[in-house]
Amino acid sequence: MIIRKAIWPRTLSDFFSMSFILTIVPIIYWFELWVVLPATYKHDSLSYTLNFLFGNFIMINIVGNFTYTIFCDTSTRRDIMPISAANTKDGWRLCTTCETLAPPRSWHCPTCNVCILKRDHHCIFTGCCIGHFNHRYFIMLLLYLFVATTYSFYYNNFFIWSRVRFEFPMSIIKIVLPLAIFVFGFDGSINQFYLLLYIVSVVGMLYTGVLCIYHVSLVLNGNVANESNKRIRTYDLGWKQNIKEVFGERWYLTWLLPYIKSQLPHNGIIWTTSNSWQCTNPKRK
Repeated sequence: MIIRKAIWPRTLSDFFSMSFILTIVPIIYWFELWVVLPATYKHDSLSYTLNFLFGNFIMINIVGNFTYTIFCDTSTRRDIMPISAANTKDGWRLCTTCETLAPPRSWHCPTCNVCILKRDHHCIFTGCCIGHFNHRYFIMLLLYLFVATTYSFYYNNFFIWSRVRFEFPMSIIKIVLPLAIFVFGFDGSINQFYLLLYIVSVVGMLYTGVLCIYHVSLVLNGNVANESNKRIRTYDLGWKQNIKEVFGERWYLTWLLPYIKSQLPHNGIIWTTSNSWQCTNPKRK
């Protein structure tokens, strides 16, 4: 993996969004494993041990995939553009901003100020673009954030509503509008802070759930976000090969840990199209 040199957010929106993730994830992690879990199971029980291990497994994957997404350089700077192979019929073009040849499926990012190989989008929560070489880590980051928030939501329901006094309509307002907690104030109890964390986890579950559905559907169709808007199906090689295009040859193991190596079938420059894939693999489509 080639390390990205400039990893700090370039805009205020990136900075605040990334800072929010770096702050709220450790707080939720502490809340779930050091507050909710001990209140749900006894320390010496098997259920406590299994849930504690599972919680740490999720956290390792969130941290690992987040780190790889940020540090992985997926721009055109990482490869020497083979000028002899550049052909406008194949999708090559001259990027007037970068003043360099840009291969097929690459787009210029005005925030990162560079062309990104197979650019999907610019993620404000990681402060970088999602492209060919870090697409796998971004998808797994979304997946584990969704698993974490869903897992938290299940246990938080029992924990919160056994401690927070429900008062109509104030409790409804504070749940529907999280900022209302600061408007109407805390009730002088740590339970209101727990309620805020509960609301954050619910919002996170809904948000990451929608993103998971959207991005997984793109992967299965062989597209990235920029191509989906144009309904391009040029690179749809069938669902299984489309998964390999993002997660690599060992795609069935990449969900375990981000540190598992899985070689991608392409270099981010030269691509296999649907027509050529059907000709060489007529039974796999």
